[in-house]
Amino acid sequence: MDTRPSILIVDDHQDIRDPLSTYMRRFDFDVETVGDGKGMRQRLEERAFSLIVLDVMLPGENGLSLCRYVSEHVGTPVILLTAVTEQADRVAGLEVGADDYVVKPFDPRELVARVRSVLRRAGPDATRSRGDSRPGRKRLAFSGWMLDLGTRELRDARDQAVPLSTAEFHLLRVLAEHAGRVLSRGQLLDLTSRGETVVFDRSIDSQISRLRKKLEPDPRRPRLLKTVRGDGYMLATTVTADAP
Repeated sequence: MDTRPSILIVDDHQDIRDPLSTYMRRFDFDVETVGDGKGMRQRLEERAFSLIVLDVMLPGENGLSLCRYVSEHVGTPVILLTAVTEQADRVAGLEVGADDYVVKPFDPRELVARVRSVLRRAGPDATRSRGDSRPGRKRLAFSGWMLDLGTRELRDARDQAVPLSTAEFHLLRVLAEHAGRVLSRGQLLDLTSRGETVVFDRSIDSQISRLRKKLEPDPRRPRLLKTVRGDGYMLATTVTADAP
């Protein structure tokens, strides 16, 4: 079985896709390329990838919309490629679930370094298939939910997997490990730091909102992920840990 990290490059410019895929294969990545969102969705239905390199400016469905889809339904880490240098647009990418971004034109060595960094943060199981559960992994259980820190899987009371982006996983892990304690946005930023990526207060609010949609029966009236006005957020439940 091929254990190399699998990378899907989504860019409508063939003169970017082809040289970049050739370059990345030199670093022992299993690389595939597609030219638009339709092709990306089709490949994601056919196989799992370790990471997606996704251009923001695509014909048809744009990269931000596709990134939101991946964050909400797939959970694969995403690095955005963007020609836009405005901070607001970089924030928008992080808020829809991107794990990092690279501004065009870029040095392919930088992209490879960022891919490796995101895969390290995602953990050794980023390259493994879903459902793999070797013994010894710590699991956090709360209010009918189970978060596996090894596979990065969140499962509901019916044992159904709920996809999490890398950012959502790290935020939920931190809140679960500090259950019952109010954490400020600054503390959450520090505890979920993503290396070279610049993270903003607003991205924490956006990640909380996305997690509520996945965890709460009524996200507008959250019972688990509580906002403590002026202070921050807390996971308002009891968490138990075990090592299956």
